[in-house]
Amino acid sequence: MPATSSVALVTGGAAGIGAAAVHRLAASGARVVVVDRDAAGAAAVAQRAGGLAFPADVTDPAALPAAVAAAEDTYGRLDTVLLNAGATSGVPGVEDVDVAAYRRIVGVNLDHVVFGLSAAVPALRRAGGGRVVVTASLAGLVGMPGDALYTATKHAVVGYVRAAGPALAGDGITVAAVCPGFADTALVDGFRDRFGDFPLLAADDVAAAIEQVLARGGPGECWYVQPGRDPAPYGFRGVPSPLGAGAPPDLGTLG
Repeated sequence: MPATSSVALVTGGAAGIGAAAVHRLAASGARVVVVDRDAAGAAAVAQRAGGLAFPADVTDPAALPAAVAAAEDTYGRLDTVLLNAGATSGVPGVEDVDVAAYRRIVGVNLDHVVFGLSAAVPALRRAGGGRVVVTASLAGLVGMPGDALYTATKHAVVGYVRAAGPALAGDGITVAAVCPGFADTALVDGFRDRFGDFPLLAADDVAAAIEQVLARGGPGECWYVQPGRDPAPYGFRGVPSPLGAGAPPDLGTLG
């Protein structure tokens, strides 16, 4: 099939933020590959968007390379990647660490981002550049005591994006993140009643923020998304330098 004008790949695309993002991308004219372990959900979303469903468990190291290959084989290129799949652990994760739950949440929230970016970069280079947005969380910017494991993975994702963004900018590949607050999706089903009248983001609110990041986000930026506020890059404070130090070393040349 000849290359289309724009091709996107979305993980966790069968529902929630991922599905809302798929529909926005399709409305903008993109062909979308919908990746999700929910095969029926992915197929339904892909059908409505006129795209391609790719059932897969994103914790499998082979899943994202295969999904990227399917995007290129079907549409001829890959321009945009949304690494959106995510999970909560459902436990505080301090003294009560369940090894299976720990491995699962690390696999979904962190491993899939690492595997996904690694798989996507060669395809984005072949397309002449592109954009990657990772769905992190406000729990990647502040601690969430009720789920320390989720907090750990999202902090790791934020750090990864902040490092990977500048590293790939020279290739014309922009890597950034969105950090939404609590959103009205399946991730909060287990404790939805605790929110009372606390405002929740709609899935489409986050998808709209993702559109903004795709349009004007900078390398390594992490955009907060909160109800009633315009999304914007989070302003990280700089780390104090050693007293009397000159310019920092170029860490890219060490080792």
